[in-house]
Amino acid sequence: MAPPSPYLPGAPIRLQPLSFTWLDGHAIELAALRLDQVDPELSGNKLFKLLHHLEAAAAAGAEGLISLGGPHSNHLHALAAAGRRFGLRTVGLLRGHPQDTPTVQDLLDCGMALHWLGYGGYRERYQPEFWAPWQARYPGFHCVPEGGGGLLGALGCAELVAELQQPLEAFGWGDYHGCWLAAGTGTTLAGLVLGEAGRHPVYGALAGPGEHAVAATVATLLQQAGRDDTGYRLFDASRRGFGRFDPELVRFMRDAEREGGMPLEPVYTAKALMALREQVRAGFFAPGSRLVFVHTGGLQGLRGANLDAILQAEPGPGAAETGREKRPAASRKQG
Repeated sequence: MAPPSPYLPGAPIRLQPLSFTWLDGHAIELAALRLDQVDPELSGNKLFKLLHHLEAAAAAGAEGLISLGGPHSNHLHALAAAGRRFGLRTVGLLRGHPQDTPTVQDLLDCGMALHWLGYGGYRERYQPEFWAPWQARYPGFHCVPEGGGGLLGALGCAELVAELQQPLEAFGWGDYHGCWLAAGTGTTLAGLVLGEAGRHPVYGALAGPGEHAVAATVATLLQQAGRDDTGYRLFDASRRGFGRFDPELVRFMRDAEREGGMPLEPVYTAKALMALREQVRAGFFAPGSRLVFVHTGGLQGLRGANLDAILQAEPGPGAAETGREKRPAASRKQG
């Protein structure tokens, strides 16, 4: 047996029972795998997406890590914290133009060197020659795909299945019947599919429109890993689009936090839980099902969201009768 990774948490990840009124009468048990509690800085799925990138950097004797993201990026936040903790320099290539956000301040505090690419420059990240000038500028740095994606990211997330097995017996569950999680790029979803290897289905709640893009990413990652599609399904949870919030979502999130005793954020976890509620009400899951909601973290990004303003901007009950138009949903990208 391989020794435990120095990058993974030593203690079992908490499995928390969840009770919501919308579960009443459906005979479904729900528990949350609290990845948001893994580490104060390296929390959520981001640590697992970085796991094999950190190992690859160490094996190559890399001086540092370089990656991409937006001004609220959970990925860059975790990358910068990992660099500081494990003695690696870090470089962030950011979408847009310089701005001051709580996340950006944390990146700087961790010692990350920032380069703002604008929006046009950031779109070039898919071009095959994109990395060449940055590799020339930062020789000896390990390049990490946007969001910690790619096969290494998925293989790291495959470790989540073993992490889930650890607290099951103490929790009182001999087994479970599926995992439900938010899906952004599809990397974490693909990792769970790899880790499950057909034992349990994996359900992905799409945080943004683009089922085909996520499905294509998952298919590519499974192919690269030499695995067939061993059982997953996607559900639309995007509502008005990626990083877009509306009053109904905010109210649901706050009610769920009070009722479930678990913090959420509106980009991924709140949308995923809301979509799960819809499927429970629709009778998608058989009575007696035991489901694991994988809390993928991302709570640091909450600092850049003004959710109270979304509720305050909501028109009153008479808006439709008086002809007032509803304001568009607020948006903020965390990529």
